[in-house]
Amino acid sequence: MKTDVLIIGGGLMGSSIALQLAMRGCKSIIIEKDSAGRHASGVNAGGLRQLNRDVAEIPLAVASAKMWRNIEALVDSECDTHFPGQIRVAENKSDLKKLRQRQVLVTSLGYSHEEIISKKELYKMVPALAPHCVGALISREDGYARPYHALTAFRHKAESLGVQYSTHNEVYRFDKIDHDWRVRTQKGEFEAPILINCAGAWANKFAEMLGEGVPLTAKAPMMMVTERLPHFIDPVVGAASRKLSFKQMQNGTLVIGGAHLATLDFKKQHTEMDWDKLSESAQTVMALFPQLKNVRIVRAWAGLEGFMPDNLPVISQSRTEKTVYHAFGFSAHGFQLAPIIGKIMAELILDGKSDLPISAFDINRF
Repeated sequence: MKTDVLIIGGGLMGSSIALQLAMRGCKSIIIEKDSAGRHASGVNAGGLRQLNRDVAEIPLAVASAKMWRNIEALVDSECDTHFPGQIRVAENKSDLKKLRQRQVLVTSLGYSHEEIISKKELYKMVPALAPHCVGALISREDGYARPYHALTAFRHKAESLGVQYSTHNEVYRFDKIDHDWRVRTQKGEFEAPILINCAGAWANKFAEMLGEGVPLTAKAPMMMVTERLPHFIDPVVGAASRKLSFKQMQNGTLVIGGAHLATLDFKKQHTEMDWDKLSESAQTVMALFPQLKNVRIVRAWAGLEGFMPDNLPVISQSRTEKTVYHAFGFSAHGFQLAPIIGKIMAELILDGKSDLPISAFDINRF
């Protein structure tokens, strides 16, 4: 089967890239070893966060935030987005000093989305918070979406524009045949002049085939969800000195993360919950919201994500093959970036450059 572009990896990044290419008249086929979004895109926290991004990511996060605010125009669905803001709570003067330094840095770069709020304003926004906190850093336009809703919307919109998905289809190898790439899979061969590697935790395997191996590590971030509770909080809450991502969903459940990792057998794609780490996460929640100590956890799970040593993704043309492109290694914070990654990759492929600064994400840094 032949097309214009072959995309390895059917998560949110692959779908976003395929969608943007289709909007510009470029046909693509997505090849996915499991179901689309099975490992990271469909099982993450759905955070839409400009707050506390690495400096290199800020331009991308800000540009993508604008796309998320108008996401229905792109994918014909609101993706269940909500924008109540995200905050990082300072529990003491040292925390607050660190957050002020961060705010000064972001402002010096010409951005205004991160703002220090006083203790009084913090408790006006989050009255249920334990009384010892002294202030916070806030990004008022941040929020969250439902990962499955977003994944489904991006896929359906891409398919409506002619994108084809070949799921449950593992890629074995690819070869350059004249001017095309021939990709061999368990369901046959596919050909295209352009190849894109967005294979998530498996992306280094395909980079190595091109002679440009990268130090990507597969990890399994854990999350928990509670029973339903009466509504008591709007913003997404993090902490300056603790691992925490905490929000109340529309149905009343609390979704709790914090970058704690499950034990992973990558070969078998099997994870074991680390209950000690989940207990630590629960203790963090109780330190900030002590009234929740008797709330029941009803489910815990772990996704499967590719992490880079510097926690920055690879977004670039291959250094060994001009007709291969990479978008992987989002290190558990790629959900927010998905719309703009699609646009950037379409620009790289069709225009030869992107309007956004992406040199920090070049595969050549390794």
